[in-house]
Amino acid sequence: MPEFAHDTVVPYKDSTLKKKEQVADMFNDISVKYDFLNRFLSAGIDVSWRKKALKQLKEINPSSILDVATGTADVAILAQKILHPKKIIGIDISEGMLDVGRKKIAKLGLEKDIELLLGDSEAIKFEDNTFDAVTVAFGVRNFQHLEKGLAEIKRVLRPGGKLVVLEFSKPDSILVKPLYNFYMKQITPNVGKLFSKNREAYKYLDESIRKFPEGKAFVNILDEVGYTKTLCKPLTLGICSIYCGVK
Repeated sequence: MPEFAHDTVVPYKDSTLKKKEQVADMFNDISVKYDFLNRFLSAGIDVSWRKKALKQLKEINPSSILDVATGTADVAILAQKILHPKKIIGIDISEGMLDVGRKKIAKLGLEKDIELLLGDSEAIKFEDNTFDAVTVAFGVRNFQHLEKGLAEIKRVLRPGGKLVVLEFSKPDSILVKPLYNFYMKQITPNVGKLFSKNREAYKYLDESIRKFPEGKAFVNILDEVGYTKTLCKPLTLGICSIYCGVK
């Protein structure tokens, strides 16, 4: 499978670890502050992005959902509230993020509805045709091999099942772009360093967004992997986008 520019973007350039191992270490390091920084850096708008992404699944009324790169389980918890499936499984390569997510789930009394497991998007430990829907929020940029991860997700989707991806993108507006660039290059990494002591994680965020094949390019990749009814829906002046595809 082809390599994309963002596949080679890593959090720690001096490390000899593979991308997925570096990403796991990075999220383990920032896991305790992750939710706070998400809300702070996005002024809370990331919650509305997740809700809009999940609404793309209302028409199929899924009874089983796999949330890939679940992190601290924000999408899994919202999915349970909005869609009420029988079961949600969340997988992530960072045990630190999963620990935070499990505490949130326990506090809400949702242990019977949501299960979080250590898992890799490129080697999902479920049989073919298992899930009605798969969600990935701000996680596909972290795949070590983009097409391999998307193909593995398609494998575990049932025929007619739907993938919904929520991912950062870059605004096109000549008025917004300079502000966006300043925010991502200066504000985000310095706030990340201030609160999490990990500036590299938020520099990685900016670089991985810049090199990610967004918009039509990502839709084309979904098409090539074999998804149908693909689409891209930009949000908030193009800062974020929803992508959908059906098996």
